[in-house]
Amino acid sequence: MAEHPDHGFLTEPEVTPEIQAYYDSDVADHGYVMNLSRVWAHSPAAHDRLFELLADLARVGGLTFRQRGILVSAMASTAGDSYCSLAWGGRLAIEAGDAVAGSVLHHDDAGLEPADAALATWARTVTRDANATTADDLQPLRAAGFGDRQIFAITAFVALRRAFSLVNDALGVRPDRQLRDDASPTVRDAVSFGRPPADRPS
Repeated sequence: MAEHPDHGFLTEPEVTPEIQAYYDSDVADHGYVMNLSRVWAHSPAAHDRLFELLADLARVGGLTFRQRGILVSAMASTAGDSYCSLAWGGRLAIEAGDAVAGSVLHHDDAGLEPADAALATWARTVTRDANATTADDLQPLRAAGFGDRQIFAITAFVALRRAFSLVNDALGVRPDRQLRDDASPTVRDAVSFGRPPADRPS
């Protein structure tokens, strides 16, 4: 298949039964094949194993959907990743409201509940400079009721989500147009960084 600018710098692989099943799962979940999936189609098994691990870490961490949204939105906006910021900022806005999503994406946690603010701050700290963390940085998480096993899982979750974003960003994948069109004005306005959304729907 030919290279496509929205799918990044790699040529999309020829569709095999495994890849078709991978694409079909996207259509079932989203109504279309995501641009990033056409890159990860080079190894659908790697994608699936990564997300199985992320799901396991979310269970160990006791993370709700809202909390996962806060972690990913904080990580992605700190890293300058527009794709995951639009995707998870949009989900967070639906789950917790525009005010929460906008606050996390803008790095303004003044109006957040203490547990939400602790998660957002830790995700940003890990993303900015993992070598600069101190034991004191964990205190807001502990004060919010997270134990050490949960903190490990939360940190690994953020790190693996960052790795996923790095692959997409490095290989030039643009956010699906649908993500921008479906996002609230608050989320769209907050995501003014990273690669621009695709010019046409996926």
